[in-house]
Amino acid sequence: MREVETERLVLRVPTLGDFEDSAAMWSKESVVRYVGGKAHTREESWQRLLRHVGHWQLLGFGFWVAREKTSGKYVGEVGLGDFRRDMTPGFGDAPEVGWVLVPRAHGKGYATEAAQAAIGWMERRHRPARLVCMVEPENSASLRVASKCGFREFARSTFKNSAVVLLERISGEQLPGDCSR
Repeated sequence: MREVETERLVLRVPTLGDFEDSAAMWSKESVVRYVGGKAHTREESWQRLLRHVGHWQLLGFGFWVAREKTSGKYVGEVGLGDFRRDMTPGFGDAPEVGWVLVPRAHGKGYATEAAQAAIGWMERRHRPARLVCMVEPENSASLRVASKCGFREFARSTFKNSAVVLLERISGEQLPGDCSR
């Protein structure tokens, strides 16, 4: 099963039909402010879509497209990846959790709801020893989401000339906001 439903969202593997919504989201400065800081071109958005689909094909997990259950409106992208980031300390083979939402979906709890569903799915299906995520220190909203999902800081580093907080969640730990229940 590669589709996940939450109370308000449907998460599913991206399709060609999601490209326009995804490209529109990634072109917004407000969306990429803490994700590289530069709006993506259509070409870069296309490469991201291919990378998401490729994760599913090669690894059996990846990023989902999140849509509102009632309206079908595009909310964003949430999921897990193996990006083999060139940084120190590295993530090793731990899957990396990420979430990016369209501006109209900010502040509604969608990121936490979707991330919790993605983490729960990953822990049930693949049983990783740990999960990781990377957040810019100024991104207080994403740091709150990570905390609600049981992530704790394990290091600070830089990635592509930006300061980042590296967080981890040890699978099986019962922490406040535990996502695996």
